[in-house]
Amino acid sequence: MDKDEKRKSARPVILGTGLFAAALGIAGAVWLSNGGAVASTCPVRADAAQSIDDAATGELAALLPSSQWRDYSDIAFQDADGNPVTLADFAGKKLLINFWATWCAPCREEMPFLDALQARYGGDDFEVVAISLDIGSDGPVAAAQFLDEIGAENLALYADPSYELFERLRNEAVTLGLPATVLVDNEGCEIAVLQGPAHWDTPDGHRVVETLLEI
Repeated sequence: MDKDEKRKSARPVILGTGLFAAALGIAGAVWLSNGGAVASTCPVRADAAQSIDDAATGELAALLPSSQWRDYSDIAFQDADGNPVTLADFAGKKLLINFWATWCAPCREEMPFLDALQARYGGDDFEVVAISLDIGSDGPVAAAQFLDEIGAENLALYADPSYELFERLRNEAVTLGLPATVLVDNEGCEIAVLQGPAHWDTPDGHRVVETLLEI
C-alpha cells in the first residue's frame, strides 16, 4: 500500500465520545473538510507543507499539509493560573497545538505520547501546547488532575473552558472532533493538521517534528 492509499484509509475521523458527540448529535466517522473560506494573513509556504507531507508516513500518515495558511497567533486560551494566553506569546517557537479533553478516550491515550515528545524536543525552538477543552470552571481542574494521574511532567496546562476556541476552529473547518493537532511555524502560521490521535513519541512522530524544526 502506498502513502496515498494509507491516507485514504486513515482519513475517517472517529469523534470523541461523550459531550462532543452529544452536542453535535454525531456518531461514528466523519470526513475532514479543510476548505472553509477563511481569510489568510500568512504567506503561502508550499515548500514547508510539502516537506511535512513527505515526512508524514506510518503513524502520522493522516497528517495533512495546509492548504489554507491560517494565522493562529491570536487564538486565546488560559494558563494553569487562569491568566489569558495567545499563541503570540510563543512567538519564535514552532508549535504542536493539540486540542483535547478528559472525556475524550483517544485524547487520554494520546497525552502520554505528547508529554514524552515535549520532554524530547521542548525548548527555545519547539513546544507542545496541549489545550484542554473541558467546559466550565471545573474544566481546568479536571484537566490538571488527569495530567497528574498519568504522571505528565513536561506539558504545561492550558485550557479553554469556554469552548469558544473549538467552536471557532470547527466553524472554520479546521477540526470536527477531538483530538485534533495543528502544526504551526514560528510566526503562528498553519503548516499541517491532524484529525484524531497519534503516537507522537515514535520514529514517525520524531521525523515530523524534526522536519518542522528544519523548515
